[in-house]
Order: sequence, then structure tokens, then C-alpha cells
Amino acid sequence: MNVKTLNEQFVVEGFGTDGVLNKFEANLPDNFNFAYDVIDKIAELEPNRRALLWCDDNGDERTFTYKDLSEKSNQVANMFTANGVKKGDMVLCVLKRHYQIWFTILALEKIGAVLIPATNQLMAKDYVYRFKSGDVKYVVATSENDVPSHIEQSLSEYKGLAGMFLAKGSRDGWVDFDNEMVKYPTTIARVDNKWTDNMLAFFSSGTTGYPKMVTHDHSYAVAHLLTSKHWHHCHADTVHLTISESGWGKFFWGKFYGEFMMGATVFAYDFAKFSADGILSRLVKYGVTSLCCPPTMFRMLLKDGLDAYDLSKLEYATTAGEALNPEVFNRFKELTGITLMEGFGQTETVLSIGNLYGQTPRTGSMGRPVPLYNCDIVDEDGKSCPVGETGEIVIRYEEGKPVFGLFREYYGNPEATAATKCNGLYHTGDTAYKDEDGYYWYVGRTDDVIKSSGYRIGPFEIESVMLEHPAVFEVAITPVKDAVRGQLVKATVVLSSEYKDKAGDELVKELQNFVKTNTAPYKYPRIVEFVGELPKTISGKIRRVEIRDRDNNK
Repeated sequence: MNVKTLNEQFVVEGFGTDGVLNKFEANLPDNFNFAYDVIDKIAELEPNRRALLWCDDNGDERTFTYKDLSEKSNQVANMFTANGVKKGDMVLCVLKRHYQIWFTILALEKIGAVLIPATNQLMAKDYVYRFKSGDVKYVVATSENDVPSHIEQSLSEYKGLAGMFLAKGSRDGWVDFDNEMVKYPTTIARVDNKWTDNMLAFFSSGTTGYPKMVTHDHSYAVAHLLTSKHWHHCHADTVHLTISESGWGKFFWGKFYGEFMMGATVFAYDFAKFSADGILSRLVKYGVTSLCCPPTMFRMLLKDGLDAYDLSKLEYATTAGEALNPEVFNRFKELTGITLMEGFGQTETVLSIGNLYGQTPRTGSMGRPVPLYNCDIVDEDGKSCPVGETGEIVIRYEEGKPVFGLFREYYGNPEATAATKCNGLYHTGDTAYKDEDGYYWYVGRTDDVIKSSGYRIGPFEIESVMLEHPAVFEVAITPVKDAVRGQLVKATVVLSSEYKDKAGDELVKELQNFVKTNTAPYKYPRIVEFVGELPKTISGKIRRVEIRDRDNNK
């Protein structure tokens, strides 16, 4: 048995005459557990296969094989168990990109505890909210970025923690993760589970209101085989980098499940602060062959001199997290010869819509629905929209039947679950239209669509056009109330460094005319505001709702 035949135990695949995936179905044993059935099995088949290549800003480098991951996760699982962690416990982890996060995720799966990833940018009040929402019992945290202090401050309001583990340091009241784990055996007795048990719980990024807690069962792990194999195009010789820290769902899309199922090498750069040179120089040094990051980050790499680096070893590149502007797509292709393959999914799903390997992308399109899900675009009555008509993206499912890779519920929030999963539809809250060949074209969040003088205007189209103008570094398109037209289109613009001192009426008119010239004139922004920065979530997504609310309250 090899990695390929191992994967064939868990999924059934089929391909069209063009070689593109058109069938992907689950074939899971009742007690499937990724840590035991994939990582431990690969460690048995090919113990010396490289799994993780890790480095940091200080020049420290570590390489871990699949055998290393298996044994070290056993040690951590034994350490957790000795300190009281048991099946079903909710465990919040704040470990950035430290290599300890890989051991921890697998250890918690082996115990049957539920992992709750969190970003290191949280403050005390954020921890209180997450602890209470998730009934958190244990914390595993980094010693960096004042994370321990913020957690300790939260304990005056939350009394439910039974234990705290600290990586990369020691501190009173905390178990020393690094020094303790090595004291425990490298073997463990399997804890049984059902694949329908909760395995993972994310907090959504919360662009509107407080973030919701999204729970996934063990099928989520195998569903990401599609993400890695057919979107990232990973194979056994791939060195893949997804630029995400462990507090976000994207980490699990590109730094964990699918890549390991392919027997690939995950590359992790544990940086303190993003810099284009830091990323690009390491792509070269470590021979990264597959890269995934959001369009904003690709834009930064392009802006800060991507063309000065030898990226000849890079074979494939993907992007998600926000809509891909044609300007970024075309420039990256021009400099590297590589086509950016866009994908769409959410915290609640794995890859749902995308340009899979072998598929010909259409510039500006998010791709076509993947065979894992029954996706559709529907109107307000839940009826399928015809070609060219904007509606909400949904996933159709059979009532009462678990869907492979789709979230189970919003933990502790049955009202939100019922509002989002109802009448056999999962409502994504994102809008798009499809063309005659089934390609989806992103319009915006349901709350972002602008209705002006009878027109429905999606912010993404206008933002894409404006980003082609050299004055615009970032832009957010939002509606402003108007007594005559209902709503007006407003552009909130961060200027590029070359235009910082040119903000004024003349530049406003120039940008308005630029939009009129490059798209339907009715879409041009009647209001343009220049700002130093755009409001964003801690995951980096633009908070249009904050701009919209601020303007409406004026």
C-alpha cells in the first residue's frame, strides 16, 4: 500500500474526458480519524517521508518526517491526558505558525478533544467571548505577543479553565509544553470515535457582529483532499506554502489535511510580521513549488518586486479569501508564466467553487462548483436563477443527512444555524451569477450589493476596475443612502505612495472618468473619499459594513 491507495480507501473519484475531476464522494469507515488513519498510517508506510519543513525569522530550521509527526503527537496526547484533557473537551489553541501546532492538532484528534484555533491578535475581552461561547476547558498558547497576559486577564471574568499549556517559554501557572512533552511515551492506545463526532470548531471572522463558532466533524479532514489534490495540485513531491497562521481556517486548507493526505511537504515560515522580501526569498531558498495566498497578498508581492526573484521552481499558484481582481491575475501571469487558479469556500465548507487542475480559468471568474457539493445560485424565494441573473450562492443538501465537509452547526447558536441551514439549503451569504458554461462570477456579500436607480451593482466589479488605476492601492465600494436614487455608489480609497499628495477634486474626477470608461457608466462612484487605511477584520478582510454604518450614521 502507498499514499495513493491509502486515499482510495476514503474517497471515490471520477474524471471527465478533459481530465478534470467530476466526481468526489465519501467512503469513510464509521470510526475514521485523520490522525490515526492517515498520519500514523503514512508513518508506518514511509516513516522517513518529509512532512513539515519549518523556519522562522531567527534562522532556526526544523524538518519533521511523518514518523516524527506520529510520535510527537503521541507524546503531546499523553501529556494532555496526564493533565486532564479528555474526549469531548474544548481546547483553544493560539500557536501562530509554531511547529508545536502540528503536534497539538493531531494530539487532540487522537484524544477526541475538540480543537478551537485562535489568532494571536486577540485581546482579553476577545478571549472572554471565545471561552464563554465555546465552553473552553483548556488553552494551549504561545509565549509571544503578550498572549499569556491577555489570557490571564480574561480569567477574572471566565472561571471555566482547567489547565493552560505554554509553548516556547515557561510561566507560573502554565504547563511548560516543550519541556513536558518529551517526558511522555511515543506510543498511544487508540481512542475510538465516530466520524460524525465534532473534531474542530472555528470562530468565523465576524464581518457583521460577533463571530460565530463553526463546528466540523472528522469528514472535514478528508474533504480537503479535493482542496489539495485538485486545486492546489499537490502531489508526493510538492513543497506547498499557504500563507496563513493557525488561527484561521485557511491554515487547515493549505497547511494540514489535504497536503498530508497527498504525502506532500508542508512549508511553514513562522514570521513575526509579513514582508514581501521575507516571503519571496524563502520561496527561492526552500524550493517552494506550490503557493496559495489571498489576492491582497499577491498584490503586495507584485508591488514590492516579485520580478526580482528567481521563482523558476514554483509550479502552481492558487488564491482565495476574497475575489481576485483581473489586474493581479494578469500581472502575476506576465511575470511568472503561472496562471492563478482562484477558489471559493468559507469557514463552513471546504473548497466549494474553483478552478481545478486541468480546468481553463476565465479571468475574473471564481470557477465552477466542485463535485463535492451541489451548489446553485438562487433568488429570494430559493428558486434557481437563470444564466446572467445575480442571486445567492447556496449548497443544496438532503435534510437530516450529514454532508461531507459541510459544517454541522453554529455551536450554542441554534437560531443562527436554523437561519443559515434551512429548507435543504445552506445559505452562504455571498452573491454571484453564472454564465452559459457554468462559471460563477462573484458579485459581493448579500449586504454589500448596491441598489441604485433600479440597478443592482456589485462592489467587486468597480473595485477591480479602480485597482487598475495607478493611484489606487486599496479600495472599498459601499452604498450611501440617497433620497432620489435609493443608494449611491461610494469609493473609499487608499492611495498608492506615488499619489499620496495628489488627493483632491481633480483626482476624484479622474477616477470617476476612469470607471466610466472601463465599465458600465452607471456604476461609477458618485462619492470618493481618500483615507489612510481601510477598516479590516483581524483576518485581513475589508469591513465594508463598518464604512457603510459610519456613513449611514452621519
